[in-house]
Amino acid sequence: MEHESKVRLTKLVSCAGCGAKVGAGTLSKLLGGLKSRTDENLIVGYDKSDDAAVYRITDELCIVETVDFFPPMVDDPYTFGRIAAANALSDIYAMGAEPKFALNLLCVPKSMPKEDVQSLLKGGYDTVYEAGAVIAGGHSIYSDEPKYGLCVTGMVETSKAIRNFGAEDGDVLILTKPLGIGIIMTAHKGEVASKEEVSRAVEVMTTLNRNAALCMKGYRVHACTDVTGFSLMGHLLEMMEGSDTEAHIDTSKIKFLQGARDYAEMGILPEGMYRNREFAESMVSVGSVPLCVQDVLFDPQTSGGLLIAVHAGDAEALFAELKDKCEAQLIGRVRSYGGGYRIFLS
Repeated sequence: MEHESKVRLTKLVSCAGCGAKVGAGTLSKLLGGLKSRTDENLIVGYDKSDDAAVYRITDELCIVETVDFFPPMVDDPYTFGRIAAANALSDIYAMGAEPKFALNLLCVPKSMPKEDVQSLLKGGYDTVYEAGAVIAGGHSIYSDEPKYGLCVTGMVETSKAIRNFGAEDGDVLILTKPLGIGIIMTAHKGEVASKEEVSRAVEVMTTLNRNAALCMKGYRVHACTDVTGFSLMGHLLEMMEGSDTEAHIDTSKIKFLQGARDYAEMGILPEGMYRNREFAESMVSVGSVPLCVQDVLFDPQTSGGLLIAVHAGDAEALFAELKDKCEAQLIGRVRSYGGGYRIFLS
């Protein structure tokens, strides 16, 4: 925190963080029927439901481009800037790329004090610099609700770009951050969550996925995506559908933030959870998993972890390396698709 702000950012917005995202099902309908011009060098475009666009500039090198911004989920402007920047950078890491530079996207109320705006921007700058990249400019407008994020450009060797599909039968699924961010921050907005629970959620959201991405480089990773607004279930479903495979998840292996399950059981849930459930639940066999646990699995995450599908022969070594760098969890396996459900919970 750079200074004591008199503004409570969460009181200025109707929704927060990645929970503000348009639902995956709605987004698909909005984009349906739109024709885009083809380019043989555009390896990944918006039609692929991937984390970022990938454009080949030489046979050996691609640029990776993403954009992400949202309303605040915390009151402190500096912390909000850090979270929004870390979240935007995650798309680059999920593609196996290295961020190089970013452009600010800023919406602020006219009444927001200059010091708070500067603090917000400094949070973004500091996080981008932590990632080894630079901020090269941006665009700002006045808005009744504050919003902030980045357009980020990264680079990756053409042969090493990772997609959010390509998972194979036998792959092991690894998740690199705990779940429950959306629920904790909803409880925070309702002034129910404890300071310790909120502080822990902020710690997770401001942690870059850089170390996890660096660990992946030495192993046979077949698919990767970052878990954000569409929840673990939504992003996992996209991975399984794109790979024409199915996932078998051991929910006892998934780490939840302290308080997340309890708040879910109390019905303290973000609106985005219901959108995610509506999108994905028809393809998820929940078995005997309790409803409150299901709710956390459908919870929209802001600046969540990476979901990695790695060759079984490399899983143990990658997991051992990840455990020293992040909060990695072995959560399940990929199998050939047998028809019907794409995700099986136990």
